[in-house]
Amino acid sequence: MKGDDLSEEDRELKARLEDCVERAQSRDPRLRIGAIDTLRKEICAATSSMTSAPKQLKFLRAHYGTLKTCFERMQDSEQQKKHMADILSVLALTMSGEGERESLKYCMMGSLVDVCSWGHEYVRNLAFEIGKEWKVRQFNGSSTPIESKINVVLEIVKFHMKHNAETEALDLLLEEEYLTMLLHLVDSTNYKRACLYLTSCSKYIPFYTHHEATLGTAYDMYMKFRDLASALRIALLVDDHKNVKIKTVFEETKDFSLKQQFAFMIARYGLSVEIDDEMVADENEKNALQEVVCNTKLSEGYHILARDIGVMEPKSPEDIYKVHLIGGRGAKSSSLDSARPNLAAIFVNAFVNAGYCQDKLMTALPDSLLFKNNELWKASAVASLGMIHLWDPDLGFAELDKYLHSNDTNVVAGTLLGIGIASYGVKKEYDHAHALISEYSTGATSITRIGGILGLGIAYAGSRKDELKSHFSITLSNSQTPFEELVFSSISLGLVFVGSCNEEIAESIISVLKNHSKELTEPIIHLLPVALGLLYLGKQEMVDATAAKVSETLEEPLKKYCGLTLTSLAYAGTGNVLKVQELLRSCSNKLVKGGSDQGPAVLGIALIAMAEGLGAEMAVRSLEHLLQYGDCSIRRAVPLALGMLCISNPKAVVVDTLSRLSHDADGAVSMAAIISLGLIGAGTNNARIAGLLRKLSSQQYGGYLYCVRIAQGLVHLGKGLLTLDPCHSDRLLLSPVALAGLVTVLHACLAMQPIIVEKYPYMLYILALAMQPRMLLTVDEDLKPLHVPVRVGQAVDVVGQAGSPRTITGFQTYNTPVVLAAGEQAELATEKYIPLTPVLEGFVILRKNPEHHED
Repeated sequence: MKGDDLSEEDRELKARLEDCVERAQSRDPRLRIGAIDTLRKEICAATSSMTSAPKQLKFLRAHYGTLKTCFERMQDSEQQKKHMADILSVLALTMSGEGERESLKYCMMGSLVDVCSWGHEYVRNLAFEIGKEWKVRQFNGSSTPIESKINVVLEIVKFHMKHNAETEALDLLLEEEYLTMLLHLVDSTNYKRACLYLTSCSKYIPFYTHHEATLGTAYDMYMKFRDLASALRIALLVDDHKNVKIKTVFEETKDFSLKQQFAFMIARYGLSVEIDDEMVADENEKNALQEVVCNTKLSEGYHILARDIGVMEPKSPEDIYKVHLIGGRGAKSSSLDSARPNLAAIFVNAFVNAGYCQDKLMTALPDSLLFKNNELWKASAVASLGMIHLWDPDLGFAELDKYLHSNDTNVVAGTLLGIGIASYGVKKEYDHAHALISEYSTGATSITRIGGILGLGIAYAGSRKDELKSHFSITLSNSQTPFEELVFSSISLGLVFVGSCNEEIAESIISVLKNHSKELTEPIIHLLPVALGLLYLGKQEMVDATAAKVSETLEEPLKKYCGLTLTSLAYAGTGNVLKVQELLRSCSNKLVKGGSDQGPAVLGIALIAMAEGLGAEMAVRSLEHLLQYGDCSIRRAVPLALGMLCISNPKAVVVDTLSRLSHDADGAVSMAAIISLGLIGAGTNNARIAGLLRKLSSQQYGGYLYCVRIAQGLVHLGKGLLTLDPCHSDRLLLSPVALAGLVTVLHACLAMQPIIVEKYPYMLYILALAMQPRMLLTVDEDLKPLHVPVRVGQAVDVVGQAGSPRTITGFQTYNTPVVLAAGEQAELATEKYIPLTPVLEGFVILRKNPEHHED
């Protein structure tokens, strides 16, 4: 700034500062001390509320070198030298060379008293240089924290926390690995914002231990401020094997209603938890909580929602097909194959009436319909009764019991599978499912045994039941067991022990893979790696030892297929960018001769990216490129990957892509696209997808028409009240059992024609594991329905925003119960009640607000 352009006031300031610089170099100690004190006061006053570079710093730029030289020569008291270091530290904010970190250097030589009084920009720069220092030390091989700077770090963090800049404070603590100190620095006004930021950051932290430490700190903060419902969400996200954190949350309160809310949250997640005396002392309360955890209230709540909306009336497949809208052409094409349309109608009927306990097809005229199907497909017909009675095993057993004594082994097999489906997620005091299925599944024919095996796998998915481990291990170790039974036993073990990292089961499945590695002509052999991967679902690095063992044991092409499947499942839902890049590189490699290894790589990209919004959008773009440049095995998997990324969330761009691929020249691509249209529209009643599928039904026949019908049934899943999305609780939690069911079916769909269309159509029933009502049902403390107004709108990302911003936008007000679409959130529109959970989804217990008074 030229002297001629300065105002009179600025000239005086410049002259005063230059005079101070001159006196700071004087030999007279009194002049030096006075000059240094004056400079400190001038700079401190200028930087305390800095919005642009202060004039004091501009005028002193030319004298920065002079003051540094003066500092080096100073022989004054230690205190005066520290004061000069403080001045140089602030001047370095604008004068320090790139990478020199002089602001931090002089700060550490300074007084270290009230560091934050120099202003926000100075504090931010200091935090930046501390981070740089830490990275340099790591690069040089020193991984120890910078202990000498701990006091400065604490001062900076306190400053940020005080001024609503929690994100900057947390970034510094995360970078310096001082996160454990955060617990003592937060208060009741900012802990929620801090915890929200930590849980969001945990998705982007690559190291498993750091990820655990981040979530552990959030858990500790919630516990400190007794936000127990939020602490439980973190405990479920961490998912420790012994449920220690979950039990601690229960033990922290005597409030029974709050514990009931915890039980509903655990039931929605799908975790098998035994309520013990430490969690609840009273025996009656313990039994009541165990009933809620075992999902016995789910069917009742689902029916309350259906009755309120007015959709309890059963629908027939013809109501879904709406052939009259396409001039009857669809009916003509279906006559080309008499059995397959009947089977398709059974699946459509099962999906549409899932959980309603009544329909117009099976419960009305079951026998006449059964005998229209060929021998193998009878099993699927009877099993559909289990889907219709989903979550209600009592009625389901009563309906299916008469088929247990049939002379037709296919009917018995379907009955066992149906019992398993009806029992999924609901545990009664009397465990009928295990006893019944175990008794009949040892029948003489293979189809009966397979029905029992798959029924047990679905009924006890995620339960980690030791009796089943023994039951299936005998099957796997028997050298006389048919290959089909080995595969389905492995799949059922994977479903029951999903995410358990059980090495004994892993050894058994690897042994089966090794002994049958030559049977590549059997399409279901590729389900064995899926069964192995389910044991490590979402467990990241914990799969490494098993992956190494597989690599040593198997030969190509099965070795690579198994390796990619294990990687994709172990990192499912983590958003790990490095693993996505690894799988993309695998897709660019040439296909192993005689193999189809790119399929699981493409599905893996979707599985890893699905739980994180930005990653999912980027994955959709990457899959578009794979469609253009990939070979046939990649193109056949891309529609399924898109279906996984947008499950029950029909995004317009993805609908367009799948609609185009449904007319692809490659039949496998076309079938996969048709099924994926059903997956992305599952339970939404989406009019556009329904119209596309109706149009396709008039043009397709045989296996293609069968896929169209299945997709139509999925779009109208539960008459629009169900979802297949495994993410819930504001997309923080990812249900491992639901994801396991989706993964299994999608891998089966990689061989659509031989597995889903022809030989094993009943594998579609594994989708029952992912089905959940997309409802908000409010109840009082006696669990009686309570109708209250709620605002429902699109969720807004409020991570890092100061204050208490609105979490939804474009909302409308309804009375509960309500149906929540993908991406929607709800909040109470009344102050009369207080919800016992921070996220209004599923069952929400409301308590009367003691501070509310009616006008």
